[in-house]
Amino acid sequence: MQPAIQRQSVDISAYPELVMIMLGFRLRTWRGLQALRRIGPGLNQIARERPEGLLAHEGMMFGLTHFGFRQYWRDIETLERFTRGEPHADWWRRIREMSAGAGFWHETYHAKGGVEALYVAMPGPVGLQHFAPRRDPVGPFLSARARVQGGLAGAA
Repeated sequence: MQPAIQRQSVDISAYPELVMIMLGFRLRTWRGLQALRRIGPGLNQIARERPEGLLAHEGMMFGLTHFGFRQYWRDIETLERFTRGEPHADWWRRIREMSAGAGFWHETYHAKGGVEALYVAMPGPVGLQHFAPRRDPVGPFLSARARVQGGLAGAA
């Protein structure tokens, strides 16, 4: 007789505004290692110190030159507060310089509905890019919140 397989689930009812974000980094050239050296300490600090609202932070490998993180945030407000502070704000101020040899991306999924994504200097499609039509993040579609709301409006 085979042993029973243990199955588990979770109760997320205490997190009605849960937000999951997947973040990726892909080396395109050796120069991308400079960007990795710049963001690595900040990512380690985030995982170690857990900013307010960050519930979990996990690393992932998509390939030898492509890796990322999955984070769960209590709500969009705490995630947005984090993105406006350091080290995240510094990364975005230097995105042109850091993307010289690397690509970056994120996809954000909201429990209350809505998905948004952003891809910077990626050498090929990843995630939602495999099937969703392209839309440039300009004008009212520039912020993550606007992209989520735009996606909800487009689905209605």
